Amino acid sequence: MAWLIALPLGLAIVYLAARYGRFRSWIEPVLSIAVALGLSVAFLVWLNEAAPDKAPEPAPNRPAAGLTVADITLRDMAFEPNETERTFRVRGTAANASDVTLEYFRLTVTLEDCPQDACKRIGEDTALILLRVPGGQNRPFETFLTFPYRPDEAPTAPKWTYRVSEVRGAGRR
Repeated sequence: MAWLIALPLGLAIVYLAARYGRFRSWIEPVLSIAVALGLSVAFLVWLNEAAPDKAPEPAPNRPAAGLTVADITLRDMAFEPNETERTFRVRGTAANASDVTLEYFRLTVTLEDCPQDACKRIGEDTALILLRVPGGQNRPFETFLTFPYRPDEAPTAPKWTYRVSEVRGAGRR
């Protein structure tokens, strides 16, 4: 409803400022101060609403006790060049040796080029694998990884090193 008052008042101020130079000379500082005060009030309202007087957010879920990186074993890992340069399709099977259900894990892969046993590191990539694996079972997975190398430096004898770098298990219910 305030706009019903502000709109005609604003139009009147613009008209008088355009029509009379003397009016313009004193209305400009008054409007500048009014805008500065309005912005200050808006900032204080925003600051008051963002204050931490509300109940604290609950802590994020902790990983399930008993599930560690050592509980996840990767088998049958296959690395295939993808249609896009520098991208590889990775397939494998994740086995869960724990009694806690695995929700996801991070797979970290390092690519090296090893012609004549002289290895040169090309890069490393980490993929988040969303895979639900109940305790004592295994599931296949597939993902894509990208490695930074120039097209003229494509690996001729690729060597893959991989590891599970993080796990998250489902809490007991």
